Amino acid sequence: MTAKSTAPDLADPRGTISDEVLLELSRRRPERFGEIYDRYVREIHAYLGRRLDRQAADDLAAEVFLAAFRKRETFAPRRGTVRSWLYGFASNVIAQHRRTEMRRLAALQRSAGAHDGREHGHEDRVVTRVDAASAQGRLAAELRALPDGDRDVLLLSALGELSHEEVARALDIPYGTVGSRLSRVRKKLRAALGGVDPMCGGSDG
Repeated sequence: MTAKSTAPDLADPRGTISDEVLLELSRRRPERFGEIYDRYVREIHAYLGRRLDRQAADDLAAEVFLAAFRKRETFAPRRGTVRSWLYGFASNVIAQHRRTEMRRLAALQRSAGAHDGREHGHEDRVVTRVDAASAQGRLAAELRALPDGDRDVLLLSALGELSHEEVARALDIPYGTVGSRLSRVRKKLRAALGGVDPMCGGSDG
């Protein structure tokens, strides 16, 4: 027998069941987690692809959602949104594949002189305000040199367009740490890029 529709009080103002309610439902009905997957798989896949590469993203996106599914009982709404929670799993996966990200940055740095205007990955997204290929190469070098935590904060904000609070939840760090890291990194990168602000996305909200 088909289950009745969810009561209106479980829906957001648009009539769509919220992420948090879906995740709660999935604890009793695991198949409902597929709706969370459908909502966010493209976004998470794109983020992984920009940080690593498309081939890695194809494999690792599934790994992110599998980890989230297995740990869905641990989600606590008071600690943040389902979206930031998923980016936390994505950050953990990226941390396990740092070598891939470093190789990608190194390749961009080497090929900066031969830049052909096509999008090569997350570095192009971050430097949309930088025209010179040489500047792009400098940014790739600076990103490689950043501590992993600083790079994660910067790229979750610039690429994932997560707010400060969402970044804090994704990385399980204090809110104030996000702001201080972003301020420090942006100052460092502006100096390396001749005063150009490398941020092209993200929110201070």
